[in-house]
Amino acid sequence: MRQPVLFFGHGSPMNALGGSCADVWREIGRAVGKPKGVLMVSAHWETDGPAVTAQSTPETIHDFGAFPDELHAMQYPAPGSPDLAARVADLTGAAPTDQWGLDHGTWSVLTHVWPEADVPVVQLSLDRGLDARGHFDLARKLAPLRDEGVVIAGSGDFVHNLRTWKRAGGEPYGWATQFNEAVKAALVRGDDDALIDWVGLAEDAQMSVPTDEHFLPLLYVAAQRRPNEDVRFFNDVIEGGSISMTGVRIG
Repeated sequence: MRQPVLFFGHGSPMNALGGSCADVWREIGRAVGKPKGVLMVSAHWETDGPAVTAQSTPETIHDFGAFPDELHAMQYPAPGSPDLAARVADLTGAAPTDQWGLDHGTWSVLTHVWPEADVPVVQLSLDRGLDARGHFDLARKLAPLRDEGVVIAGSGDFVHNLRTWKRAGGEPYGWATQFNEAVKAALVRGDDDALIDWVGLAEDAQMSVPTDEHFLPLLYVAAQRRPNEDVRFFNDVIEGGSISMTGVRIG
């Protein structure tokens, strides 16, 4: 059975502790069911050359600071899958490694999607040597996994500008809303070239994407879309003025 493709706007690590977005992630998990495995591309793992986690028991990585002890103590003991890692390596040329685990871009979301931690999870890194089109082309090579029972997922944010983030909350900046809507429109019409050349999507696009690591995982999701597949959005909100929580489901 062909699996859907998912993008999660993960926002703050604090979402691991719950909230309205986390509630929706749980609904997503119930709707999808239990796949054979998950291949996650997270904004928080960049390498020189592509890499894939290959251990049987990946570590829960707390790659953040100055958050509550409760968050630092959280564990997400999902198994890894050396077999899936080998398959990803075969498709993409990624190097298997045991030098990473599940970073917060992955576990802060999946702890709600599959709270029993019983779905094997493998992470594919973002290769710093690739431009946006290179990432998209690499992502295309992953397409067979959907028909092998694997959910391909990305975790980042359409809009991610921590310099302008309002700690006390507040209305979204106009440029953030404009870019978020432009990304959604490009996804709906299947305009992959516009997503790859994201700087041209909207005025002040680089305010929304000052660095591209949170946007690039979206390309790994968009690249999986088959003809006539629907695109649906969830958690379509912008927090603190400049962090988009918008998620995407394809298929």
